[in-house]
Amino acid sequence: MSASPPPGLDPEKLRGRLDRDRPGLVEGPLSARLIEGGRSNLTYAVTDGAHDWVVRRPPLGHVLATAHDMKREFRVISALHPTAVPVPEPLLLCEDPDVLGAPFYLMEYVTGTPYRTAEQLAPLGPGRTRAALLGLVDTLVELHAVDPAAVGLAGFGRPEGFLDRQLRRWGKQLDASRNRELAGVDELHAALGRSLPHSPAPTVIHGDYRLDNVLIGDDDRIKAVLDWEMSTLGDPLTDLGLLVMYSAPLEITGSPISTTAGAAGHPAPAELVERYAAGSGRDTSAIAWYTAFAWFKLAVILEGIHYRYTLGQTVGGGFERIGELVPVFIEHGLTTLQEG
Repeated sequence: MSASPPPGLDPEKLRGRLDRDRPGLVEGPLSARLIEGGRSNLTYAVTDGAHDWVVRRPPLGHVLATAHDMKREFRVISALHPTAVPVPEPLLLCEDPDVLGAPFYLMEYVTGTPYRTAEQLAPLGPGRTRAALLGLVDTLVELHAVDPAAVGLAGFGRPEGFLDRQLRRWGKQLDASRNRELAGVDELHAALGRSLPHSPAPTVIHGDYRLDNVLIGDDDRIKAVLDWEMSTLGDPLTDLGLLVMYSAPLEITGSPISTTAGAAGHPAPAELVERYAAGSGRDTSAIAWYTAFAWFKLAVILEGIHYRYTLGQTVGGGFERIGELVPVFIEHGLTTLQEG
């Protein structure tokens, strides 16, 4: 752990609040370090030397309250913790911004590895890689089997008209960052709108379900599903479509967006879909639409990053090549829809 506290987390103030609200939990002075890899909300590992925890809080600076809702994340993991879905145990929600400068929550620290690239999976070998990916599908089946009302999540989202609303939302996102011609993007958006599938019964959805948002243990089993900030009630096949998209080969040299598809033993997208269909009993015949929608959504996200990069509003390296990826994602989306 670092000697000086990381930005956004004052260990002494945190200790004071924990002693007040969870007396006896902490046994000594706290130290903290920032866990890298989060996309928006900040994640810290915290320890008193004997026990380890994790703190989640919104990014530093001003943010829309709805974009980084700690209460929402805490609510969903609290609801799912007693179920078969592996999530860290939630320990404290603090909505008082005077403690860390923003609302935050504390949860247990789970040991495991978030695999982000095919290179990271390589040491596991084909058999263990395959087991980890099939386990990822099985855990998604478990999540979508949870009855939202039974765990207190009946009002967690607005599932009626979910796909139509999602499509319009991402169309507006695209319009907000338009500053160049993007061949095929309007065609893809319109084609998705024309072929909107009929959604199955709504479930709790993760919203960003992929291999690097779970922790895999030494036994190749999923120890925890993380990053619930996009979760809601909606169409479960959107989670599957995103997982399929991230399981497709994307061989672009030096790409900042990686899929794990190139790892030896990685199941093909079709096998992942079949595994999900068998486990969930859901009709997955429209999976091409959901996968194409995932390509479109990521293209819009990347275009937004590229747009901010052109305005000089991004911090750090690796953004200069994002712009060239966007047409690739659009093309994948169109091809997926056309080939079904």
